[in-house]
Amino acid sequence: MGKEFYRVIVVPQQTSDIKKYKLSKRFLKGVAFMCLAVASLSSWLVYDYAKVKEEVWETRQLRDENEAQREQIYVFANKISALETQMSKLRQFDAKLRVITNLEKPGMGEQYIGVGGPDEAVFLDYDGRRDMMVQKMHSDLENLHVEAVVQEESFNELKEFLEDKKSLLASTPSIWPVRGWVTSNFGRRISPFTGGYKNHEGLDIATRMGTIIMAPADGRVTYVGVEAGYGKLLVIDHGYSVVTRYGHNSKIHVKVGDRVKRGQKVAAVGSTGRSTGPHVHYEVRVNGIPVNPKNYILN
Repeated sequence: MGKEFYRVIVVPQQTSDIKKYKLSKRFLKGVAFMCLAVASLSSWLVYDYAKVKEEVWETRQLRDENEAQREQIYVFANKISALETQMSKLRQFDAKLRVITNLEKPGMGEQYIGVGGPDEAVFLDYDGRRDMMVQKMHSDLENLHVEAVVQEESFNELKEFLEDKKSLLASTPSIWPVRGWVTSNFGRRISPFTGGYKNHEGLDIATRMGTIIMAPADGRVTYVGVEAGYGKLLVIDHGYSVVTRYGHNSKIHVKVGDRVKRGQKVAAVGSTGRSTGPHVHYEVRVNGIPVNPKNYILN
């Protein structure tokens, strides 16, 4: 069968000879195939370029996120390190307090868990050791949590001890109840009434009538009344088996059940009861036994 041909006629705009071309059907098919192949290749190249561009953008985004994550982990690691440093200072402070208060326990230091800060060398190889770093930070946080619980228990024990000591110190009669002249000391003395020796159970402090008498420590008023020999008597219980008594008052400014503070006005100097002149008879009793008040006075 003979080859099929197509005749192509080209007519120019300007006046010139008309050109005629004779093209075979096979040639035209080849040209059509080439055009289709070029179009397909172009489409694939455009798609591939778009895909590569998207992958490059995602890679850049992942790199930026990775860098941001690295910085966040480094900041977090530094914060953990700062907490560990602070915890170390608290341990040292705790140890000093225990030495001062004589509450130090054998082998105390062994209860604390040693931890460290971020390793710069690890961050230089961040990509290869990220999982190890995150695991280490989790471990450090667990150690800090355990140590914080131990430290809290230790501080609570110290707090209770110091609060108890604070209460004891506040309840210790450590100041003069009134300023004046000690006319009779604690112990054996010659009685101004009988002329014989008698055990004097407190201090006689002479001063002007009506001078304010102050509570020498915190306590609770347990007695206000008149008692033979003492005249108008005031009794304050300071706890810890310590009681103070004030005799010969002209006035008493508190009542039974009142809580008083060190330095608070509680009475006024008088000469009631068995007395030769205005003064306060001041006693300190421990477990019911009179002791020398001067042993407690600090000022």
